[in-house]
Amino acid sequence: MFYCGANAGQRASVILDKRVGQVDQDTELVAEATAIVVARYRPGWHAVGAALRLRNGMIFTGINLDATVGRIAVCAEAVALGRALTEDGTAEVEAIVAVYHAPSGAVQVVSPCGMCREMIADYAPEASVLLADGNGTVSRHPVADLLPHKFTRGAS
Repeated sequence: MFYCGANAGQRASVILDKRVGQVDQDTELVAEATAIVVARYRPGWHAVGAALRLRNGMIFTGINLDATVGRIAVCAEAVALGRALTEDGTAEVEAIVAVYHAPSGAVQVVSPCGMCREMIADYAPEASVLLADGNGTVSRHPVADLLPHKFTRGAS
């Protein structure tokens, strides 16, 4: 079992699927997402962290930006993707992961919401998304598998 986070009270328990390649890089990505949400956690405002790795190896993180009016909230995955585009000029995402910081201090890998799946698929259709099963095992999944029959602009 791999633990990451600021301290024992705020750690993520992650078991990486050994059948999948790039275990060390996936572990690093989960650790980066966990580190940012632990560092910036604010109950009711910032509870989700995300990390993505570009194909060039650069990692970008983000936290969710909640708001009093819920519909203007921004997901952590969108913040990380925006940072990659702004700071590196590319959205060639190799892998992305999101983690949730519970009020208890536990941090776990979570699935991206539907809007984030759509955004990831739009900007990085070849990306892999790290997901955890009910036992905490983390594995890679092509974003296209998470959004079957995706709407595309100009489809005929």
